[in-house]
Amino acid sequence: MNSAPPNIVPTLVTERLALRAHTVEDFAGSLALWTDPGVTRFIGGRASTEHEVWQRLLRYGGMWGMLGFGYWAITDRADGRFLGEAGLADLKRELLPPLGDVPESGWALLPAARPETCCIIDPVNTASTGLAGKLGYQARHTARLGGNAVTVFYRRRTPQVP
Repeated sequence: MNSAPPNIVPTLVTERLALRAHTVEDFAGSLALWTDPGVTRFIGGRASTEHEVWQRLLRYGGMWGMLGFGYWAITDRADGRFLGEAGLADLKRELLPPLGDVPESGWALLPAARPETCCIIDPVNTASTGLAGKLGYQARHTARLGGNAVTVFYRRRTPQVP
């Protein structure tokens, strides 16, 4: 099997991550992603089968070739570890009302890839600070953003109980 990524998929590189075309070798990482209860809990509500994950990988490659956009595999630059997937898609979902002719963005990360997350909220925005608290975020400090005070909240990942 040829696992070379199509040359139409751009590779994006940050200090810590590489976003690149999926390859056949990403099947095991993608399967781990789409069978993780912490990932699938709010995305479909159930683990994907091997067949569904394989179809997903094939769809990713096809989107780039047919639409000029699609999903990337997200990997750790230090060790090449598969961390998740993100990108844009046109999935022709049967939504009412329909999404229209705009790409839908999406992402999924393995829980180990995001041990801690943060959010930045204007302290006057009580609705957002309340939601952050409900989601398990805790205020850690105040910072300045564009000359304004903001509160920085952090949340550590907790293991998911099935």
